[in-house]
Amino acid sequence: MKEKKFLFKSILSKLATLHWLNFSYPLTPLLLTLMVMGVIILGSGADKSIHRNLFSIQPADAQTITPSDVWQLVYQQLPDFPQENKYISKENGKVAENNTLANRLIRYHIYTKGRAPIYRLDWKLTLADYLGVNEIMYDTTYPGNDALRENPIEGDRKAIKSLTRSQRDALVQVLVNIFNPTSQNTLSPNPNTAPSPTTSTTPQPPQRGGAELLK
Repeated sequence: MKEKKFLFKSILSKLATLHWLNFSYPLTPLLLTLMVMGVIILGSGADKSIHRNLFSIQPADAQTITPSDVWQLVYQQLPDFPQENKYISKENGKVAENNTLANRLIRYHIYTKGRAPIYRLDWKLTLADYLGVNEIMYDTTYPGNDALRENPIEGDRKAIKSLTRSQRDALVQVLVNIFNPTSQNTLSPNPNTAPSPTTSTTPQPPQRGGAELLK
Protein backbone atom coordinates (compact mmCIF):
# COMPACT_ATOMS: atom_id res chain seq x y z
CA MET A 1 0.00 0.00 0.00
CA LYS A 2 2.84 2.36 0.83
CA GLU A 3 4.39 1.60 -2.56
CA LYS A 4 1.13 2.55 -4.30
CA LYS A 5 0.87 5.86 -2.43
CA PHE A 6 4.48 6.68 -3.21
CA LEU A 7 3.96 5.85 -6.91
CA PHE A 8 0.83 8.04 -7.09
CA LYS A 9 2.66 10.94 -5.42
CA SER A 10 5.51 10.47 -7.89
CA ILE A 11 3.07 10.77 -10.81
CA LEU A 12 1.53 13.98 -9.46
CA SER A 13 4.98 15.40 -8.73
CA LYS A 14 6.23 14.76 -12.27
CA LEU A 15 3.09 16.30 -13.84
CA ALA A 16 3.28 19.35 -11.61
CA THR A 17 6.95 19.85 -12.46
CA LEU A 18 6.29 19.67 -16.19
CA HIS A 19 3.42 22.15 -15.88
CA TRP A 20 5.54 24.57 -13.79
CA LEU A 21 8.40 24.44 -16.29
CA ASN A 22 5.92 25.42 -19.04
CA PHE A 23 6.51 22.28 -21.11
CA SER A 24 3.96 21.47 -23.80
CA TYR A 25 2.00 19.20 -21.42
CA PRO A 26 -0.95 21.31 -20.11
CA LEU A 27 -3.44 19.59 -17.82
CA THR A 28 -5.92 18.84 -20.59
CA PRO A 29 -9.10 16.81 -19.99
CA LEU A 30 -7.35 13.82 -21.57
CA LEU A 31 -4.44 14.12 -19.16
CA LEU A 32 -6.80 14.46 -16.20
CA THR A 33 -8.66 11.36 -17.38
CA LEU A 34 -5.39 9.41 -17.51
CA MET A 35 -4.58 10.55 -13.98
CA VAL A 36 -7.96 9.32 -12.72
CA MET A 37 -7.43 5.99 -14.49
CA GLY A 38 -4.04 5.70 -12.84
CA VAL A 39 -5.58 6.25 -9.40
CA ILE A 40 -8.22 3.60 -10.09
CA ILE A 41 -5.63 1.07 -11.25
CA LEU A 42 -3.28 1.76 -8.34
CA GLY A 43 -6.10 1.48 -5.83
CA SER A 44 -7.75 -1.61 -7.26
CA GLY A 45 -5.10 -4.11 -6.24
CA ALA A 46 -4.38 -4.96 -9.88
CA ASP A 47 -1.39 -7.03 -10.73
CA LYS A 48 1.92 -5.24 -10.19
CA SER A 49 2.89 -5.82 -13.79
CA ILE A 50 0.18 -3.37 -14.89
CA HIS A 51 1.67 -0.35 -13.15
CA ARG A 52 5.17 -1.38 -14.12
CA ASN A 53 4.03 -1.19 -17.74
CA LEU A 54 2.74 2.34 -17.21
CA PHE A 55 6.34 3.51 -17.09
CA SER A 56 8.14 1.06 -19.36
CA ILE A 57 7.55 -0.30 -22.83
CA GLN A 58 9.24 -3.58 -23.53
CA PRO A 59 10.53 -3.91 -27.12
CA ALA A 60 9.14 -6.76 -29.17
CA ASP A 61 11.38 -9.74 -29.64
CA ALA A 62 13.07 -9.47 -33.04
CA GLN A 63 16.13 -10.87 -34.72
CA THR A 64 18.58 -8.17 -35.72
CA ILE A 65 20.68 -8.77 -38.80
CA THR A 66 23.76 -6.64 -39.29
CA PRO A 67 25.67 -6.23 -42.56
CA SER A 68 28.79 -7.62 -40.90
CA ASP A 69 26.99 -10.95 -40.40
CA VAL A 70 25.29 -11.21 -43.78
CA TRP A 71 28.37 -11.88 -45.89
CA GLN A 72 28.97 -15.12 -44.01
CA LEU A 73 25.39 -16.22 -44.69
CA VAL A 74 25.89 -15.41 -48.37
CA TYR A 75 28.82 -17.83 -48.64
CA GLN A 76 26.92 -20.48 -46.71
CA GLN A 77 24.18 -20.40 -49.34
CA LEU A 78 26.41 -19.59 -52.33
CA PRO A 79 29.71 -21.38 -51.64
CA ASP A 80 30.91 -20.76 -55.21
CA PHE A 81 30.53 -16.99 -55.00
CA PRO A 82 34.01 -15.39 -55.42
CA GLN A 83 35.75 -14.68 -52.11
CA GLU A 84 38.28 -12.11 -53.37
CA ASN A 85 39.82 -12.08 -49.89
CA LYS A 86 43.54 -12.25 -50.64
CA TYR A 87 44.22 -8.56 -50.10
CA ILE A 88 46.73 -7.41 -47.48
CA SER A 89 45.61 -5.39 -44.49
CA LYS A 90 47.20 -1.98 -44.01
CA GLU A 91 46.95 -2.38 -40.25
CA ASN A 92 48.85 -5.62 -39.65
CA GLY A 93 50.31 -6.60 -43.03
CA LYS A 94 48.43 -9.91 -43.05
CA VAL A 95 45.87 -11.30 -45.47
CA ALA A 96 42.47 -9.84 -44.57
CA GLU A 97 40.48 -13.04 -45.02
CA ASN A 98 37.25 -11.56 -43.66
CA ASN A 99 37.39 -8.66 -46.09
CA THR A 100 35.51 -10.53 -48.81
CA LEU A 101 33.72 -9.51 -51.98
CA ALA A 102 30.33 -10.19 -50.37
CA ASN A 103 31.33 -8.07 -47.37
CA ARG A 104 32.38 -5.15 -49.55
CA LEU A 105 29.39 -5.44 -51.87
CA ILE A 106 26.98 -5.25 -48.92
CA ARG A 107 28.82 -2.30 -47.38
CA TYR A 108 28.87 -0.51 -50.74
CA HIS A 109 25.14 -1.10 -51.21
CA ILE A 110 24.04 0.00 -47.73
CA TYR A 111 26.61 2.55 -46.58
CA THR A 112 28.13 4.02 -49.75
CA LYS A 113 24.93 4.17 -51.83
CA GLY A 114 22.36 4.21 -49.03
CA ARG A 115 20.12 1.67 -50.77
CA ALA A 116 17.55 -0.51 -49.05
CA PRO A 117 18.70 -4.11 -48.51
CA ILE A 118 15.23 -5.68 -48.76
CA TYR A 119 14.38 -4.97 -52.39
CA ARG A 120 15.57 -6.89 -55.44
CA LEU A 121 15.60 -3.81 -57.65
CA ASP A 122 18.01 -1.97 -55.35
CA TRP A 123 20.43 -4.90 -55.40
CA LYS A 124 20.14 -5.10 -59.19
CA LEU A 125 21.05 -1.41 -59.39
CA THR A 126 24.11 -2.07 -57.25
CA LEU A 127 25.20 -4.94 -59.49
CA ALA A 128 24.62 -2.64 -62.46
CA ASP A 129 27.13 -0.24 -60.86
CA TYR A 130 29.69 -3.05 -60.82
CA LEU A 131 28.90 -3.84 -64.44
CA GLY A 132 29.47 -0.22 -65.43
CA VAL A 133 25.96 0.40 -66.75
CA ASN A 134 24.50 2.45 -63.91
CA GLU A 135 26.13 4.91 -61.48
CA ILE A 136 29.85 5.62 -61.35
CA MET A 137 31.84 3.84 -58.66
CA TYR A 138 34.60 5.94 -57.09
CA ASP A 139 37.88 4.44 -55.89
CA THR A 140 38.16 6.70 -52.84
CA THR A 141 34.77 5.75 -51.36
CA TYR A 142 34.82 2.06 -52.19
CA PRO A 143 34.84 -0.27 -49.13
CA GLY A 144 38.31 -1.65 -48.46
CA ASN A 145 40.18 1.31 -49.89
CA ASP A 146 40.99 2.59 -46.41
CA ALA A 147 41.80 -0.83 -44.91
CA LEU A 148 43.64 -2.70 -47.67
CA ARG A 149 46.98 -1.95 -49.29
CA GLU A 150 45.45 -2.42 -52.73
CA ASN A 151 42.05 -1.00 -53.58
CA PRO A 152 39.88 -4.03 -54.42
CA ILE A 153 37.42 -2.16 -56.64
CA GLU A 154 38.76 -3.34 -59.98
CA GLY A 155 39.10 -6.95 -58.87
CA ASP A 156 35.59 -6.88 -57.45
CA ARG A 157 34.10 -5.45 -60.62
CA LYS A 158 35.87 -8.09 -62.67
CA ALA A 159 34.55 -10.82 -60.37
CA ILE A 160 30.97 -9.57 -60.68
CA LYS A 161 31.30 -9.33 -64.47
CA SER A 162 32.47 -12.93 -64.59
CA LEU A 163 29.17 -14.14 -63.11
CA THR A 164 26.40 -15.35 -65.36
CA ARG A 165 23.04 -13.66 -65.24
CA SER A 166 21.54 -16.60 -63.37
CA GLN A 167 24.34 -16.40 -60.79
CA ARG A 168 23.68 -12.68 -60.29
CA ASP A 169 19.97 -13.36 -59.91
CA ALA A 170 20.72 -16.05 -57.33
CA LEU A 171 22.94 -13.60 -55.41
CA VAL A 172 20.20 -10.97 -55.40
CA GLN A 173 17.63 -13.47 -54.16
CA VAL A 174 19.88 -14.72 -51.37
CA LEU A 175 20.59 -11.17 -50.18
CA VAL A 176 16.92 -10.22 -50.19
CA ASN A 177 15.95 -13.43 -48.40
CA ILE A 178 18.52 -12.81 -45.67
CA PHE A 179 17.49 -9.23 -44.99
CA ASN A 180 13.79 -9.86 -45.56
CA PRO A 181 12.92 -13.51 -44.82
CA THR A 182 9.23 -12.99 -45.67
CA SER A 183 10.22 -12.40 -49.29
CA GLN A 184 11.37 -15.98 -49.89
CA ASN A 185 8.00 -17.13 -51.14
CA THR A 186 6.94 -13.95 -52.92
CA LEU A 187 9.87 -12.51 -54.83
CA SER A 188 11.11 -15.40 -56.97
CA PRO A 189 8.19 -16.75 -59.04
CA ASN A 190 8.79 -19.55 -61.49
CA PRO A 191 8.69 -18.00 -64.97
CA ASN A 192 6.89 -21.09 -66.34
CA THR A 193 3.99 -20.90 -63.90
CA ALA A 194 1.34 -18.26 -63.37
CA PRO A 195 1.79 -16.21 -60.21
CA SER A 196 -0.44 -17.24 -57.34
CA PRO A 197 -2.99 -14.64 -56.17
CA THR A 198 -2.13 -12.98 -52.91
CA THR A 199 -4.16 -11.08 -50.36
CA SER A 200 -1.19 -9.16 -49.00
CA THR A 201 -1.59 -5.37 -49.03
CA THR A 202 2.16 -4.81 -48.82
CA PRO A 203 3.41 -3.30 -52.09
CA GLN A 204 5.97 -5.52 -53.78
CA PRO A 205 9.05 -4.07 -55.54
CA PRO A 206 9.12 -4.13 -59.34
CA GLN A 207 10.35 -7.41 -60.80
CA ARG A 208 11.47 -5.95 -64.12
CA GLY A 209 12.80 -2.70 -65.48
CA GLY A 210 16.14 -2.18 -63.76
CA ALA A 211 16.92 -5.83 -64.44
CA GLU A 212 17.21 -5.04 -68.13
CA LEU A 213 20.41 -3.16 -67.30
CA LEU A 214 22.02 -6.43 -66.27
CA LYS A 215 21.74 -8.16 -69.65
